[in-house]
Amino acid sequence: MINKVGQIMLYVYDQDESLKFWTEKAGFSLVAEENNGQMRWIEIAPTNEIQTSIVLHNKELIAKMQPELNLNTPSLLFFSEELDSLYKEFTDKNITVGELVNMPSGRVFNFADNEGNYFAVMEKK
Repeated sequence: MINKVGQIMLYVYDQDESLKFWTEKAGFSLVAEENNGQMRWIEIAPTNEIQTSIVLHNKELIAKMQPELNLNTPSLLFFSEELDSLYKEFTDKNITVGELVNMPSGRVFNFADNEGNYFAVMEKK
């Protein structure tokens, strides 16, 4: 039986720039960074929340090692209890954000990371 989501693999072209985006702009924390000489992976998670984390992998290296893998960006939905302040914070940090939209399940906006991958944030109190 699966009882929780452990990690989400996010394949990126520039791990250092992606780490800077997620930690300096999106407010995530560095959980762990490993480098075995052949492969480097960086684990990040929302600050104070380490139930599920995101691992930043080098997309080009993974494509060479396992060409059969689907390396497309996953569709991720994050939750925030303070959507308006997060929206303003992202805007102030020059993160590309979409409009705040009212959906039947709550208010939501999308944003792009440093590589142009889009994710969404929904208000959840």
